[in-house]
Parts: sequence; C-alpha cells; structure tokens
Amino acid sequence: MRKAKVVMITSYFDRNGVTSQVINYATNLDKNKFQVSIAAGEPYDIGYEKLCQENNIELCKLPKKQKNVYTYYRMIYSYLKKVKADIVHVHGSSALITIELLIAMLAGVPVRVSHSHNTICSHPVLHQILKPFLKVVSNCRLACGELAGKWMYGDDAFKIIPNAFETDTFVLNSETRLSIRKKLGVSDNLVIGHIGKFNYQKNQEYLIRAFEKLSYKDDKAILLLVGNGPDLEEIKNQAQHTACADRIIFWGATANPESLYSAMDIFALPSRFEGLPVVLLEAQISGLPCIVSDKVTREVDFGDIIWKSIEDDPQIWADTILSMGQRTEVQRKQYRLQHVKQIARYDIKESAKLVENIYECKLLKKK
Repeated sequence: MRKAKVVMITSYFDRNGVTSQVINYATNLDKNKFQVSIAAGEPYDIGYEKLCQENNIELCKLPKKQKNVYTYYRMIYSYLKKVKADIVHVHGSSALITIELLIAMLAGVPVRVSHSHNTICSHPVLHQILKPFLKVVSNCRLACGELAGKWMYGDDAFKIIPNAFETDTFVLNSETRLSIRKKLGVSDNLVIGHIGKFNYQKNQEYLIRAFEKLSYKDDKAILLLVGNGPDLEEIKNQAQHTACADRIIFWGATANPESLYSAMDIFALPSRFEGLPVVLLEAQISGLPCIVSDKVTREVDFGDIIWKSIEDDPQIWADTILSMGQRTEVQRKQYRLQHVKQIARYDIKESAKLVENIYECKLLKKK
C-alpha cells in the first residue's frame, strides 16, 4: 500500500512549544501509513534535527522568514511539488499561515490542514485581514484548544487536538530530584521553577519582581528559570539588579525538562497569553503545585491550579506562593494517580491516532 506523503510546516525549528508538537506528531504517526517530512525555517535546534534523522524524517531547511520572505515561500512551493505531497499540515499562531496553505493549494496538495496554537500574535491587523481567506485555502481546521480555535477560525467549525506528548516521561523521579537539587546546591530550600522561551509572551520580568518580594520573607528560596530566547540577556540584567540575584538560577535550554520538574517545588507561569501550554501539563503530571496567570486558558487545569492576575502587585504572587505549601514526594505521585483520566487526554500516542483518522478521512473524500 502506498504511503500518504505528509509535509508539516512551521516557521521556526528552535526549541519552542509549536516545534515540540510538530516533532511529537511527526515521530508518532504510523510509519506504515504515512511518510512524514518537515519544512521549517531558521533557527534549527540540533536536538530536533537529530530526532528527525533517527526517525527517518526528511527536514527541508527554509531560511528565516523575516529575513528572506520570497525564498522562504518559493522553497515551500518547490518542496511540495518535488515530494508530491498528499497532505500539508501547517502549524502557527495566526492567519498568516494562509500564505503557506495557498502555496500548498497552488502546488496541488489535496489535503491542507491549518493548526492553531495560540490566542494572540504580533501582527493582529494582518491576522484579521487574512482570516476570511483561511477558510478558502484550508480544508481541515484544527486547534490545540477552544480559545486557540476561536482566535483562528471565529465561528467556523474546527476540531480540537490537544497538545500532546509522552506523559509517562514526566512522572516525579526521586533520584533525579536529589541529583538536580545537589547540582543547584539546595537541600530543603523552596525551589520555584519556570520553563519557557524568554520573550514578551512568557513575562519572566514579572516573575523576577514577584520573586524579589518573596525573597525578603524567605531568604533561602531559589528561582530556577529554564530556557532561551530573545529576551534572555535583558531578563538576566534585570535579575542582576535585584537584592536576590544570587538566588536566581538561569539553567539555559534543556532537552530533558522532566528532570527539572522533579527538582522543583512550585511551578510558576505568568504568561501574557497562551494557546495550550504544554509546560503546565508537564508540571501538573509531575505533581507540582502551580501558580498561573489568568490570561492562560483554563482548559489545562486538572483542578488545583492557583490563578492570579498579572495586573496585580507582584507582592500578591509572592504571598500566594509562600502560602501554597510544598507537596511531599508521596503526595506528588498520588496527585498524578488521581488524575490519570485527564492526563490520558494529552498522551501523544492517542492524539497521533486522532490525527491519523483525520488525515485518512480527508484523503478518502478527495479520491
């Protein structure tokens, strides 16, 4: 039986939430039914490139869209024609993905999937202009959540495919917790953790301010910040000018976030906006108490998240964190067991099956 050729497209191939979803689906779709390749723009994460090689996934390296728009789109057209794609699956945060989908239509790709991953973008005017055209060039509309779907498609019908991953990876590991905390030089200190790209969306500057307030009441607490991004140096500079600079740890990017969740005591996510944040799902699976901005969709809440406004004085976040209390290792493992059904919804193997069924149904209709 001939395999259906799927090309997944994303503007960037660095370590971020959207790319992680592209990788998760590309590596978990049935290889007996689908031949998957990825077309992605700069920058390229070495770890993700290695995963593509290990899983026999061809990677079409596109230039950075903002620097060379014409070449970026021309290469997509040429690649789709070359591989004779049956399905193109474009991941993004705004209706600008209309252009990639139009190119796929012109290249003769029969199934054109749009996939919304956020609830806001940096070019809202263009987003609104292109939205009416998206329904013309896309014949399959997906979203990571209800809010992300409404943002991209308005009142048009769409299907929710939750952001998914290997959920078992994020079970608390006691040995790893001890090892990482030893590296951090902490024993019984309160470790407040955050994982995310350093940018406007993730709002780490607010978390720094909240932690400084907290540090006056708990002089042993540690803030562990994990990730890279365009605002990293700016945030580091902010941290250096606080009274608690020696207790703010910048870990850098990681390919193994599960080990860091194990080392944390509380997870904080002060985002200005989100689609469906996988880090928040991972943190809850690890059994961590979470404090989260009320700008984030509540679809991800297993039932115990503390929601706070980022319009509040950071002192409120500081006081709330101190009042939350730490869970013991036993309590964290019990928490996961109590939420097995909710966690199963985000298992990549189940989500990959949903995507496969959508692909197959759409292909049948095109025959």
